[in-house]
Amino acid sequence: MSAEETIVNPGPRAAPGPGAPIAIQVEDLHKSFRIPTQRVDSLKERAVHPFAPREYRELHALDGVSFEIRKGEFFGIVGRNGSGKSTLLKLLASIYRADSGTIRLAGRMAPFIELGVGFNADLTARENVVLNGVMMGLTPREMRRRLDSVIEFAELGEFADLKLKSYSSGMLVRLAFSVMMEADADVLLIDEVLAVGDASFQQKCADAFHQMKAEGKTIVLVTHEMAAVESYCDRAMLLSDGEIQHVGEPAEIGREYLKLNFEGGVESGGTAATDDSDGARLVDCRIAGGDGATLTTLEHGEEIHLQVEVELLRDVPAVHVGFVIANADELGLFEFGELVTGESGGMLEAGKRVVVKARVENSLGTGRHFVHLGVQGPGGVSIYIHKALSFVVFGTQQSRGVIVLDYEVEATVEDQAR
Repeated sequence: MSAEETIVNPGPRAAPGPGAPIAIQVEDLHKSFRIPTQRVDSLKERAVHPFAPREYRELHALDGVSFEIRKGEFFGIVGRNGSGKSTLLKLLASIYRADSGTIRLAGRMAPFIELGVGFNADLTARENVVLNGVMMGLTPREMRRRLDSVIEFAELGEFADLKLKSYSSGMLVRLAFSVMMEADADVLLIDEVLAVGDASFQQKCADAFHQMKAEGKTIVLVTHEMAAVESYCDRAMLLSDGEIQHVGEPAEIGREYLKLNFEGGVESGGTAATDDSDGARLVDCRIAGGDGATLTTLEHGEEIHLQVEVELLRDVPAVHVGFVIANADELGLFEFGELVTGESGGMLEAGKRVVVKARVENSLGTGRHFVHLGVQGPGGVSIYIHKALSFVVFGTQQSRGVIVLDYEVEATVEDQAR
């Protein structure tokens, strides 16, 4: 089995779909790296122990990855750091050689693994544009013909004859992105280059991506930005530990990525210790999932099911169990509670356990939130736990506020009243 096989066959363009030609086909791809377990930090160590055995561990970056991308498809690849995304992109770009497996590419390919690679700081912007165009496979004459459009897109007209060592980082990425847009390639491999420049330039980049998509170019985008995946991609793939976890609709993959990203990463508060307690003991306080498991992360819109269990240490006629949901800045967003009494107005006896279950609509913005818990009753029954629970709300819908509400907006333009 060959480590890499390239088939050049541009053919006619077709809309992405089950019947469209295959632009990229990857079969059973494997890639490992040998990482030394002991470092040699000096020449003296190397000279004193020249024949000392070196020990290595194997890092399996990709383990049997197989997928297909149709011609004209905008395909997203997402995953946590170390999942194998960038390794896969470098294999597709022929920067790395696979240990085993097959890669087939149909059409001319242009990789953009890192913006600005290949720029010469001692050359002017114009000279670098021509040089990078030649590196992309264009002739110097063709690139000079496109020079003005590149400089104009980058909004660097008055700085075009300035050496790049005088450029700011923002100017450099704008120039690099503008050069990338001139690539006459059928397949573009792009790694984390969407957030370039200010807001107006980012909008220009977004328009350019939509134009490339309309032109039928096959684009593979590696990103951590789930909003970009949902905005641009036709399909997406989630990688984890070098293996494919899911392939499907962008919204579905975005949710799976965020679940994976927060999985096991949040501790669920401090119910073991109380700030103030008397006459009762907290047995359980948690957010319960549908299967009864304790949750520490919730998707925006997923209902919050709070469950509290309190053991009474003395007889009381009633207790009030209250909750305050607060955001990361400890701003109280919502307060509610329930008064619990004995049957037929009788006493709640010592040893009894009061169980309160609450269902709360989740309109919270993304980020960390806390639940403060209070239990109060006559005769000095009192429990208060600050940050009894800690949980994270995730989602692709971002908001500058503390909650995210459904809304509709209608705008009209009318003539001025006479």
